[in-house]
Amino acid sequence: MPGTPFAMVHLDVPPVTSGLAVGSLVAGITSILVSFLVFCFGAVGGGENGAWAAGAFATLGGLTGAGAVVAGLLGRRQIRRPAPPPAVRFTGGGLAIAGISCGGAGLLLCLLGLGLAFLLALT
Repeated sequence: MPGTPFAMVHLDVPPVTSGLAVGSLVAGITSILVSFLVFCFGAVGGGENGAWAAGAFATLGGLTGAGAVVAGLLGRRQIRRPAPPPAVRFTGGGLAIAGISCGGAGLLLCLLGLGLAFLLALT
């Protein structure tokens, strides 16, 4: 720094997309895709075996949906955290919000598909 006895340099670190936000979006989309399997096995699977298969896929979809919501919330926290100049800044707030939304929708669709499967198994 000219004019001072100190020789400090602040490097400009470019912002980085948050890995938690990207992972949240991937898990949320996976949860929605798995929920379609829950509906397929529940509606077409036929009887009790279809309900068991739908239950297994609903567990998988529910876990990925819940993981997407948690990772999205942690990613939003990571992005909002202020960083001093030499630290890495994170971006990807929209990805985190999309991951939270997709994860919640996938979780809801899995529960609806499971309910449909058990309803059809009882009839």
